[in-house]
Amino acid sequence: MNILFVGDIVGRAGRRAVRFFLEKLKKEHKLDFIIANGENSAGGFGMTKKVAEELYGYGIDFFTMGNHTWDNRDIFKFIDQDPNLIRPLNFPDNNPGRGWQTVEINNKKITVVNLIGQVYMGNNDSPYHKFIELYPKIKDSDIILVDFHAEATGEKTAFARAVDGMASAVIGTHTHVQTNDAQIFPEGTAYITDAGLTGAVDSILGMKPDKMVEKMKTSLPVSYEVGKGKVKIEAVLLKIDDQNNQMKQIMEIKKNNL
Repeated sequence: MNILFVGDIVGRAGRRAVRFFLEKLKKEHKLDFIIANGENSAGGFGMTKKVAEELYGYGIDFFTMGNHTWDNRDIFKFIDQDPNLIRPLNFPDNNPGRGWQTVEINNKKITVVNLIGQVYMGNNDSPYHKFIELYPKIKDSDIILVDFHAEATGEKTAFARAVDGMASAVIGTHTHVQTNDAQIFPEGTAYITDAGLTGAVDSILGMKPDKMVEKMKTSLPVSYEVGKGKVKIEAVLLKIDDQNNQMKQIMEIKKNNL
């Protein structure tokens, strides 16, 4: 089985990148299941039903979220009804939506779990304890994939090491910079610190550089705007043995239309 995890989709430029590249990647790598982090997909902040439907139409099968989950209030209208959209499990229990979901693809039970970090990320419950609490319910899944949405690289790596052998893969998101550390840990869990950015090439984390630079120079609040122009898609390809469900390979993917 081949699974693609698409790094954070940022705004219209990110959606354009998905439209431009995804079908080619699907054919090239014979993809069975495509997951994407969509928390920045609507104007750079949050997600709307219209945007979700657009991206489903381009071939995304499943969405995870992060700290911008609630930035666009439209999500409250549909998150409880969309079975292929999850938000961090370690948000407060009374929040709308769900933090994990199991889907069946090619007769395989795939559970996707969304977690958010605690370091520089706000007052969230422990991602590790929430995962351990959940694990007995999902351990019979053929494949368990975790989107760990966090700022600190050490926190991401420590979590992945802690669940080595339980999760099939831990994919880091949030920092919008694809890292060069894709690996498979000793007990079989595939890991990368960050899947990267899907959005404008000429940008800072997907946003127009001038606004970010202005804030750097003045320390005053600015209204960020999604970058434009040439686009790129950054993602992670997971290759899984169909016989024993073991991870065979994790590989960075990066395409741009420069």
